[in-house]
Amino acid sequence: MRLRTRLTLIYGGLFMVAGVVILATVYVFFNQELNRVSPKVIEKSLKQAAPSSLASPPATAVPSSPPSPSFSSLPSVKPSQPASASTPGPMGSPAPGAPSTTFYDRHGQLVSSDLPGVWLKEQREVIQDAAVTSLLAQGGVALVVVGGTAAVVGWLVAGRVLAPLHRVTETARRIAAAPAAGRGLHERIALQGPDDEVKDLADTFDTMVERLDRSFDGQRRFVANASHELRTPLTLGRALVEVAMHRRTASEDVRQLGESLLEINSRHERLISGLLLLADSENEIADRLPVDLADIVNHVVSQTAAEASRSGITVHECAQEALTTGDALLLERMVHNLVENGIRHNAGDGGALYVVSRTGADGAAEVEVSNTGPAVPPYDIPGLFEPFRRLGADRLVSAKGAGLGLSIVRAVARAHGGTVNASPREGGGLVVTATLPA
Repeated sequence: MRLRTRLTLIYGGLFMVAGVVILATVYVFFNQELNRVSPKVIEKSLKQAAPSSLASPPATAVPSSPPSPSFSSLPSVKPSQPASASTPGPMGSPAPGAPSTTFYDRHGQLVSSDLPGVWLKEQREVIQDAAVTSLLAQGGVALVVVGGTAAVVGWLVAGRVLAPLHRVTETARRIAAAPAAGRGLHERIALQGPDDEVKDLADTFDTMVERLDRSFDGQRRFVANASHELRTPLTLGRALVEVAMHRRTASEDVRQLGESLLEINSRHERLISGLLLLADSENEIADRLPVDLADIVNHVVSQTAAEASRSGITVHECAQEALTTGDALLLERMVHNLVENGIRHNAGDGGALYVVSRTGADGAAEVEVSNTGPAVPPYDIPGLFEPFRRLGADRLVSAKGAGLGLSIVRAVARAHGGTVNASPREGGGLVVTATLPA
């Protein structure tokens, strides 16, 4: 249940409980007031009825006639015999042999009783019951109507109060949905309004995101600067080794040592180039141009044909049109890393490599590279996309690479708003699919 719904239910529930308490309190006080006032009204009516019968003219008989229904709810008193003969006896009852007194209710019905107080008490109870029933019925209807209105108002007020929180949530979701870590950290909430708890939360969130943005920018700059700085001594070392190897006086041992040093130097250069490319690929793609992945697949397969031939790998190519937009050099590097990874981590002589480019059902451009090779456990696949992570015991920089190939593939795909998925291939090997938006 959403917070807005919970707040509305709590607000409406508290309002209904308060209304029920108020209605019950009014009912109790109203009932007490009726019980306190009604006996005085009956007593006063009886006292007024007795003197009026004594003060009537002695010789005139007034016929009984029903009053109009619009009269008061208290009964009308009309003596039906001469007043001189109507002498009250003890305890307010008529004297023996005296004629009875005739009463008419508000509906014009004839009421005759020797004890008018009994009839007045019954009428009082009827009126009291009607008043209490009317109070409860009308009060209940009013409570339901006002409670429903309060719930609607509570829903609107809760939505307005929670609107800044929705803005915070949407900003956090956009940052979390960024294609790579550190992307989207330039987003800010910048909430305007009174200095309350919600604005403090938004300002704290903006401060945290700003610090993270500076941290990621500093990390990328450090990797780029360190890679550039390391390239200079590696280039100088390569030049010195080559000069020593090509001297006339260089012995065979020196030449073999030089070959080993050049190979190590070459691995370090690949590592630094991979770090630079990884740092560059994590930046936003500012200028996007139309690119057909089929052309890139054809070009990369032709470039790696010699390496595949030396390894005894048969390459099967199926380049279909797959249009996307982005940086052509980065996309070429992505496909090259996939093909190179498929050749170097293959079954060896007699292995196979399948490279396919196509347009997906949703119009996205796809590149799929699958190879034969050792079985890959599914739980090891996520770690293959981390920098310097390799399968099995091959954890060091070797001839197969520096461990940045798939990391660069994922970084390039995310920079273009795409994704990379990998799954074990039946019979051994790996299937890697890069999907890019059209």
